[in-house]
Amino acid sequence: MCGIVGYIGYRDAYPIVIKGLHRLEYRGYDSAGVAIFNENNLKVYKKAGKVSDLENFIAGIDTKSTVGMGHTRWATHGAPSDRNSHPHSSGDRKLTIIHNGIIENYSSIKEALLEKGHVFSSDTDTEVLIHLIEDIQKETGLDLHESVRVALNRVVGAYAIVIMSADDPDQLIAARKGSPMVIGVGKGEYFIASDATPIVEYTKNVIYLNDNEIAYIRRDDLLIKTIDNTVQTPYIQKLELQLEMLEKGGYDHFMLKEIYEQPRSILNCLRGRIYPEQGKVQLGGVKEYTEKLKNVDRIIIVACGTSWHAGLVGEYLIEEYARVPVEVEYASEFRYRNPIITEKDLVIAISQSGETADTMAAIELAKEKGATIFGICNVVGASIPRISHAGVYTHAGPEIGVASTKAFTAQVTALTLMAFYIAQQRGAITESKLIEHLTELNTIPSLIEETLKTNEHIKRISEEYKSASNCLFLGRGSSFPVALEGALKLKEISYIHAEGYPAAEMKHGPIALIDEDMPVVFIATQNSSYEKVISNIQEVRARGGNVIAIVTEGDVTVKNMVEHVIEIPQVSEAFVPLLATIPLQLLSYHIAVMRGCNVDQPRNLAKSVTVE
Repeated sequence: MCGIVGYIGYRDAYPIVIKGLHRLEYRGYDSAGVAIFNENNLKVYKKAGKVSDLENFIAGIDTKSTVGMGHTRWATHGAPSDRNSHPHSSGDRKLTIIHNGIIENYSSIKEALLEKGHVFSSDTDTEVLIHLIEDIQKETGLDLHESVRVALNRVVGAYAIVIMSADDPDQLIAARKGSPMVIGVGKGEYFIASDATPIVEYTKNVIYLNDNEIAYIRRDDLLIKTIDNTVQTPYIQKLELQLEMLEKGGYDHFMLKEIYEQPRSILNCLRGRIYPEQGKVQLGGVKEYTEKLKNVDRIIIVACGTSWHAGLVGEYLIEEYARVPVEVEYASEFRYRNPIITEKDLVIAISQSGETADTMAAIELAKEKGATIFGICNVVGASIPRISHAGVYTHAGPEIGVASTKAFTAQVTALTLMAFYIAQQRGAITESKLIEHLTELNTIPSLIEETLKTNEHIKRISEEYKSASNCLFLGRGSSFPVALEGALKLKEISYIHAEGYPAAEMKHGPIALIDEDMPVVFIATQNSSYEKVISNIQEVRARGGNVIAIVTEGDVTVKNMVEHVIEIPQVSEAFVPLLATIPLQLLSYHIAVMRGCNVDQPRNLAKSVTVE
């Protein structure tokens, strides 16, 4: 879950590395460090804190170099500190490494190295790996290429690494297994990063390194081998990413920008995929599996966090329209209970980054058991799309804020499309009904623009509840996952304890928490469970609870019984999650800002969870 950057070429490396670390800081921000070859020495500078703290620490030092690498950390092994920051060096200081991932068998390797006299300066698994490479090199006489390859065959776990050597300063060695790595290809230069955001400014030509591959990189040469020593032919792709997507564009925070980008991101997800006049959904990424969809017995959705909430919405939609049974699983738990999976099952894996380690592990298990895998992902070229049989990109554009916003609604949009597509293939929906739904779905981007106009009203409500200690979010049907997502957003960025529940479950425990200090947020739109939700609101009001209700525009019934209402446009029940989510994102955002929280980089969190 860390961010890595490397450069070798003709430019000054340090500014490229630092700028890249700023772009990757959403991946980890408890410490940062750089390594450069300067004045014939391999120099390492690192500091606990933000990338800006590292910059201040290095200010005034000569950093001129045409080769360098950097790292921004989210701690796994060892608390955030200067000593645990990357890069880490070998005992003789001739090798240094940056690493994203976890070496699971580091403890046994470390014990063996300690017996040989190795001395460690940190608590990290990463330092163990570079000492192992050094040890192999000294004991066997192998060159660095072979020593790295042998070491990687001995370690268990996930890694994306970059290595520099004082004895060969005109080379970077990079490798990956289970953690993302992309190589930018320039003229007489190469760039390395955890994702494409630090690279797009310099080149649009990239290579996505595959698992178990090692890249040996010089200014004018690139050699890629597997850890079995087989030479690979790299596949160069063109980036679609635009540099302006990575800037705040006048907004105070990336999160706010991304909330306001949702009309466009949903439109991009829909573009070229729906034809309302014809009553047709077209998903090119899954069309080869039409027969599978016609005959599928069961769909299993695997995901984590916000993506899991999107999967819950998908469950409602697919069962309602396609009439296929759906199970939604936490990917982090899925493979640990020996699930029953057959070749008749379809597994839909959802991940914004396409690199979520738990979700990738769930996919591998399902593939071993013969299931067909569809991926729903935002990042083109990521691991999950590449290991899936088929799938759908959400096309939401880069999401920099750690708390997911536009990725969630894009995932829900993709699942909505998939629900209608499967229904269409199975004949579970009439053409007239599909025309009706697709026509309405086509209006959702403009309706979200209308919903965003509630921002100032929500800001005033936020002022009233910014000091709350707890909050409850309640909804029924497909609005229950919206409640879960609203609670997650609030606790992620404001650090207020919040829980989401099905509204009907309130009486089975959570109602005991309700008093005059407990704000309760209801999704209370006019749908099939409207009357039931009104009853739940009355139960809260009878116990002194303060209610904020998301209601259908023009609703007066709920308005007359609660403290605050936030209106959203009238839509069919299928599309309520796409609209009702927006006010909850804004509510969480404004409360967090008012509490002085770091909205884009909340404590202890990282954007892409690439470790299990």
